[in-house]
Amino acid sequence: MTSNRPTPSTILHHLLSVLALAGVAAAAWAGWLGWDQQRDVHPDGHTTGPYEAWQVIGLVLTLLGAVVLAASRRHHVGAVLGTATGLAVATWYDWSDDGSGLFVVGVFLVTAAALAGTTLTCAVTAAVTRRRAASPHPSA
Repeated sequence: MTSNRPTPSTILHHLLSVLALAGVAAAAWAGWLGWDQQRDVHPDGHTTGPYEAWQVIGLVLTLLGAVVLAASRRHHVGAVLGTATGLAVATWYDWSDDGSGLFVVGVFLVTAAALAGTTLTCAVTAAVTRRRAASPHPSA
């Protein structure tokens, strides 16, 4: 009878993938958003920012690439938990100087969106990977 218990090497493998994706997510946040702290004041007095749409799109595409790569190599735990953890740490660090304390709501929303988005991305990537593996390859 075989055991379904994870081996120490499997646990280490998952832990390393979580740490790697957390590092990628935090570095991507710093690279795309972390440097921009200035709000833009428009002529009519309203403010926007500090982030521009292109920065957020760049962050999402960077993380999408990392999550798809990890998921295609069956590192689903790292892709989901690592990305969400890295973004949670980065947003907490970046926004924690907010005196109102409402930054915690923003951190929660970013983390929840990261969990949902990476889970969906992993599911789609796994389905595509399974489909490719099941389809017959044409001979050359």
